[in-house]
Amino acid sequence: MIVRLAAGLIGLAVLVPALVFGGSIAVGIIVLLAMGVCLYEYSRMAFPARWAEALGWLSGATILPFGAHLLIGAEAAWAVLGLCVITLSTRVALRPGPSLERAWDDLGRYVFGAVWIGLLVFMPLLRELPGGLAWIFMALGLAWLSDTGAYFAGRFLGRTPLHPTLSPKKTVEGYVGGVIAATLGTAWFAYGGVPVWEGSFADGGFVMQAVEVLHVGDVLAVGVGIGTLGVVGDLAESLVKRATGVKDAGNILPGHGGLLDRVDSLLFVAPALYGYAMLVKGVSV
Repeated sequence: MIVRLAAGLIGLAVLVPALVFGGSIAVGIIVLLAMGVCLYEYSRMAFPARWAEALGWLSGATILPFGAHLLIGAEAAWAVLGLCVITLSTRVALRPGPSLERAWDDLGRYVFGAVWIGLLVFMPLLRELPGGLAWIFMALGLAWLSDTGAYFAGRFLGRTPLHPTLSPKKTVEGYVGGVIAATLGTAWFAYGGVPVWEGSFADGGFVMQAVEVLHVGDVLAVGVGIGTLGVVGDLAESLVKRATGVKDAGNILPGHGGLLDRVDSLLFVAPALYGYAMLVKGVSV
């Protein structure tokens, strides 16, 4: 547990200053690097015998649309994504190999991996919203506070299995603890906020930026609803790991496993939070 906490604190010590001082560019770079690592880990799980080839195809189908979004805009990203899916499907269709069932399985793994990890694109989209830094930290808080709350609640209070088939160690008590932590974190980012640097180092200073459009009902809806989606995101990755016979997606983070093991909840939380902002609260760029 000490190694797990130490690795988490070191990660936060690097990530938080980059987000606070780096702006949208920092978010884009961080997400791009995270995508690369997650794609590598997924390729090793889904295509263990030919992971390098799979990584090349998956990188093209995920990173190229993301780059198009950053450099040109959302419309270009959709166009590039469509072309990548067509190219990938054509490659599998023209070279299916001796087993059509295996080719169909490969295509599903390719498309799922590209779309799943591609959901990280919603992090820079959140950054572009008014008060974007607070939205970014709320997404991170929902994902990581729910995970941390579930870990400690499950460790000390856990008795009732939540989903023994996918994750035998997860408990209902852990889930409740995670949702409570996520709701408290949502309340903080809605009413307290995060420090944002304004001005220069000579005459500027920090001001607190909060997600001011969220009120009490929103805090409960986001904390409980999207916090629960974070748990589902974690279970979705557990399904992938169980199906491919691995314990952890990687070993890049001591005590935590792979990076995909740490962002699995975020892959569901970020798009759900962006959808809540746009569709429920009417927030626009």
